[in-house]
Amino acid sequence: MNRSEINITVELDESKHPVNMEWTATDSGMDGTRPCKGIMISLWDGNDECTYRIDLWTKTMMVEEMQHMMYETIRGMADTYQKATGDDEVTEAMNEFAQNFGKLAGVLK
Repeated sequence: MNRSEINITVELDESKHPVNMEWTATDSGMDGTRPCKGIMISLWDGNDECTYRIDLWTKTMMVEEMQHMMYETIRGMADTYQKATGDDEVTEAMNEFAQNFGKLAGVLK
């Protein structure tokens, strides 16, 4: 069995807000760590039957960057949902929501 690791390092200020973040993954194909300004992780816990979330962003992340990240995340969730369920109707609704969000947030012109 193969094993892959994803590591995230978060440097916090005195108020425990992220200042710098970087990540690396053994199967990413990239050498070394990569900086990032925002991280959103959702973990499904089958024992507790709930989703645990970690949402972090640095002070330097601009609002426009967050809007773009949210748009791409919503689009990605629709793709993931389609692959996992094959439900075309709900996937289409998610994609429509993503398009509306993108227009309202100014990501899409």
